[in-house]
Amino acid sequence: MKKFSKDFIFGTATSSYQIEGAVAVDGRTPSIWDTFSRTPGKVNGGDTGDVACDHYHRMEEDIEILKTLGVDSYRFSIAWPRIFPQQGQYNPEGMAFYKKLVNRLVEENIQPLVTIYHWDMPQWADDQGGWVNRDSVEWFMEFAKKCFEELDASVAKWLTHNEPWCAAMLGYHQGVHAPGHTNLEEALKAAHHILLSHGKAVQYYKDVFGGTKDIGITLNLSPVYAAGENVNDYLAANNFDGYLNRWFLDPLFKGQYPIDMMNLFSKFVHTYDFIQDGDLDIISTPTDFFGINFYNRALMEFSAASEFLFKPAYSDYPKSGMGWDISPNEFKELIHRLRKEYTHLPIYITENGAAFDDVLEADGQVHDKNRVDYVEKHLTAVAELNEEGMNIAGYYLWSLLDNFEWAFGYEKRFGIVYVDFQTQNRYLKDSAKRYAEVIASRSV
Repeated sequence: MKKFSKDFIFGTATSSYQIEGAVAVDGRTPSIWDTFSRTPGKVNGGDTGDVACDHYHRMEEDIEILKTLGVDSYRFSIAWPRIFPQQGQYNPEGMAFYKKLVNRLVEENIQPLVTIYHWDMPQWADDQGGWVNRDSVEWFMEFAKKCFEELDASVAKWLTHNEPWCAAMLGYHQGVHAPGHTNLEEALKAAHHILLSHGKAVQYYKDVFGGTKDIGITLNLSPVYAAGENVNDYLAANNFDGYLNRWFLDPLFKGQYPIDMMNLFSKFVHTYDFIQDGDLDIISTPTDFFGINFYNRALMEFSAASEFLFKPAYSDYPKSGMGWDISPNEFKELIHRLRKEYTHLPIYITENGAAFDDVLEADGQVHDKNRVDYVEKHLTAVAELNEEGMNIAGYYLWSLLDNFEWAFGYEKRFGIVYVDFQTQNRYLKDSAKRYAEVIASRSV
């Protein structure tokens, strides 16, 4: 049995577009995900976030679930189009929802961890180029400042951005996330402006606003391994590590982009002059903690046909319902690497979890044994890392609820609470009950 300290934060996490629904309520205008999900062929089954888990109208019910779980903290995000439905136009009605949410959480002794941006950029911003346009930094700052002003008194911790890699690379390079573009140069500009807006928000919060809460950013990271012990596969692994991990870690913690990747990307990028003097100093502004979303390792092999010489390799590891390797030991190796190469900041695992094909039994039970096993293995890894002095300060299980899983629609269920999307009834899965036990005993 592994123990967790009394200070360790147990939480669970969601994001606005994935759970809220109410897409045209109280002044909210469309986000890029409303537009993208309505584009034929982009989202499985033509699903949208129009209703999702209807959390906007069921907040109290969901807070009761959080109380049942006994979590110390709840991570959620703020829908930008609720706060600024038009450029420069603040919407107090939209903010009122989040004020009520944070105040209710505080009343129940649950610490709010607020993600400012979790991918739902307003459509009005995308109409002007989205994150590719450097003006996006100022649009984001206007949004972030309002969040600080209205919510900081009740918020425990802030995250500026969730997974810039997904927003930039999946949204602008691979085209599988909103806004659905397939242009690497756009993706690198988007990534740069997201990181720049992060640095500016941190500077503003600390130096101008005078905020005293902890503030950080969350990256999705996967440790990358070569499929074979040969030069080609090592090169493939290096390049994928640069594409996924180092392109974001290096500017945040070293104040520079990795030169090998700048060279590799250069045949797709006309010029790097979008990186202006002083930008990297802003991006590398010190934060108070570092958030990591971890799901799986990556195994890569050489591919001459790939523009960056890598492709996923066959792996014999057990898989989650997403087809991702279940790899708690590699998770530990990732943390060791981060400690050695990048940062000594407290680390929060801001997402970790798994999708499986859950079945709701006639008696309202969901026996998700695979998820229970996944969570136990990763929590054990966290406890072992802390025994080694790795300073993992908290763990947020993804996700509280089954929800709109982006391009997969409602097909993939990550929740520890089963949602019947026809009735909106919620059912605690075995994983929720097990997580409540872990939290209560502070041991796994």
